[in-house]
Formats: sequence, structure tokens, C-alpha cells
Amino acid sequence: MSTRAGDEQLDELERALGRRRQEHGPDEDAAAGAARRLSARVAAEGLADISFGPVDSPFGTMLAAATNKGLVRLAFPEEDVDGVLAGLSRRISPRIIEAPASFDPLRRELDEYFEGRRQAFKLPQDWQLIRAFQRRVLGVTYAIPYGAVSSYGEVAADAGSPRGSRAAGNALGSNPIPIVIPCHRVLRSGGVLGGYGGGPERKRYLLNLEGFF
Repeated sequence: MSTRAGDEQLDELERALGRRRQEHGPDEDAAAGAARRLSARVAAEGLADISFGPVDSPFGTMLAAATNKGLVRLAFPEEDVDGVLAGLSRRISPRIIEAPASFDPLRRELDEYFEGRRQAFKLPQDWQLIRAFQRRVLGVTYAIPYGAVSSYGEVAADAGSPRGSRAAGNALGSNPIPIVIPCHRVLRSGGVLGGYGGGPERKRYLLNLEGFF
């Protein structure tokens, strides 16, 4: 579908939503239901480039975002939602729609992981926010098995930069899909916990969950 055709369909869906609101007047429940149906239709027909929605975790409600290729962003609860969406708009596309139902498979896999019933995520992922050296670092990290760990130096070396442990740490710290890409499995030399984008307590929690500590 061309961009122009997609925009025309989005405009038509928005007009339909406006008519529905006029029919139902100020009834907030009806308007909210119409908005959900509009979002679902936009997502189902591929009229948006990015969909987003909330997902629960032991840390609180996280924000998930996906393209038609797969999960592209998973944000911790303290991250500013508007800032995350603005970044996605700037770096990928401004055609973003809220579509919570599309993240049911992710919710299921996360629930299984946090309940100790899943060791690897199978859902599709989109790594377009991950480039150059960071892609190599996170590619190495993604291969670290459940319950195992590596060091920043080892990850850097495996990514082709034996002296790049600090750069590897920076790449891990800006991982856009934490938990799914398990940057929590990378420690400092000697088994010291080290930093984590979600904070050291979450890192320890995830490693405890996987039976490392």
C-alpha cells in the first residue's frame, strides 16, 4: 500500500471515529470503545508503521512498541512514554498507533519468563534501532544462554573489540529491548554486578530469577 493511500485510509478512519463520537455524544465509554476499535483496525490493516501498548511486569507497567517486523522497543516503567514515542517517531516513523491487543503474544512470553517457565523468547524482533558496534555487542549478548553470564571484556572481544569493554558497557546500557535481549547477563570481571539500564536491583532480580545467584 502506498503512503498516500495509507494516509487517505487513516483520514477516513479518523472521520469515522468523529462521526461515532457525534452519535454517542459525550459518553466517554462509547468514545473509548470507538477509539479502541479504530486502533485495532488501523493495526490490523497495517496503516501504521509502529504500534505500542502497555505490558505488565514485576517492575510495573512497561511500554512495548513494534513495527511490522517485530518488537522494536521495550521501555521500563520510569521511562517517559512521550519521550519514547517521540524517539520512535523521529528515528523510524511518525505513523504510530496505540494497539494494546497486538502485544498479547509478548505478554504471554513475558508472563512465562517471569514465572520461570520460559528460557528464551520466540517473538519476532526488529533491531533497526541497533546499529554498528552496538549491534555486534547485542548480537553476542543475545546468544548468552539462560542462567549463564559473560563479562564486558568477553562480550567486547567477541564483538571484535578486545579493548572495548567500556564501549560495550555503553552499548548494553542503551539496549532498546531489555530482558528480551538479555543485557542483564553481562557482569564486570570477577562477577561484580555492574550497571544496568533498568537499575542494579532489577539486574539482580533477573539473575536471581534465572538461578545465577
